[in-house]
Amino acid sequence: MLSSPWFTRVALLVGVLGTPPAWAFETVEDLGRALYFDVNLSQNRTQSCATCHDPEAGFVDPRENAAGRAVSLGNDGKSLGDRNAPTAAYARLSPRFHRADDGQYVGGQFLDGREPDLAGQAGGPPLNPIEMGMPDKASVVARLRENPAYVTAFKALFGAAVFADDDAAYQALTRAIAAFESTDEFAPFDSKYDRYLRGEVELTEQEDLGMTLFFSQQFTNCNLCHQLKARPGVAGETFANYEYHNIGVPVNQAVRAISGVAADHVDRGLLDNPAVDDPAQAGKFKVPTLRNVAVTGPYMHNGVFKDLRTVVLFYNKYNSRAAGRQINPETGAPWAGPEVAANLSLEELETGPALKDNRIDALVAFMKTLTDRRYEHLLGD
Repeated sequence: MLSSPWFTRVALLVGVLGTPPAWAFETVEDLGRALYFDVNLSQNRTQSCATCHDPEAGFVDPRENAAGRAVSLGNDGKSLGDRNAPTAAYARLSPRFHRADDGQYVGGQFLDGREPDLAGQAGGPPLNPIEMGMPDKASVVARLRENPAYVTAFKALFGAAVFADDDAAYQALTRAIAAFESTDEFAPFDSKYDRYLRGEVELTEQEDLGMTLFFSQQFTNCNLCHQLKARPGVAGETFANYEYHNIGVPVNQAVRAISGVAADHVDRGLLDNPAVDDPAQAGKFKVPTLRNVAVTGPYMHNGVFKDLRTVVLFYNKYNSRAAGRQINPETGAPWAGPEVAANLSLEELETGPALKDNRIDALVAFMKTLTDRRYEHLLGD
């Protein structure tokens, strides 16, 4: 149960504690906050944005279902997706989807960048039949109009005629949610790492070693994809360059066995983005932020790995010839082959030496320091 003053305010706004007064929505961000938690925007009135991007769980989906937490359960109580719900934390810092001068696709929202920005992302789940399940935009807008406070707020914030056109009203909804997701509540930059940079705390010896290894260009390949050079307007390191790479992630067979997705289906990643038609992009997924990574598992685009240490070992297999490093510790069997065997980013993956256990553990320890202060209690021992 959420009990913080922050949540109490949200509960008031969305009607958990009563009908929200019109004055509660003084800003677009206030309105977006209410919409983010509003289950009435789903077909069965049981699911909101916060269901799969829970602010008390690192903005990922903490619910268990038949697939564990690898993929999310839809509003209908039976549909399962095929991809893991990425964190909404720090999502505002992903640049708009574009192709860089070097030919690399960069940025956007969702794992394949199919929406250029947060507003586009916010508009997807309500209309997705295996997520919130609303049949069309008009149905969502009708739900908004059930709430007099929403009607007053939308007209005040987006113009008196906002409900004259369902597309315009729906776009206003997505803009409001995006505005809320752009607040510092989603990107506080207050982890132990940030506090260390400000001289407020010291790292342990193991964490310090992990930091050295992480940012090294000699001992690991982490920083090739998970270090973003300073940009104007960015408060701190997001630990992602937001490029797209195929790192050889295998199919999550456990999910496929129960999700209803065909066993021979191939998730083509970036190539499934409607704006991309280059076969050389098949199997590539957006490099995620490592902020809160220690508390937002399971990992990879399909939730195939449960433990963060397993992820490090998966990368390490590309650089180690030791037989034991070719075994997935979660299955006791050799690492399964990639879902898409072409287009592997071997130049990045095969950079750096094989890591010993103490260095693997140090990297995990450092990544734990990237956890926002509000989630540090989730780290355990």
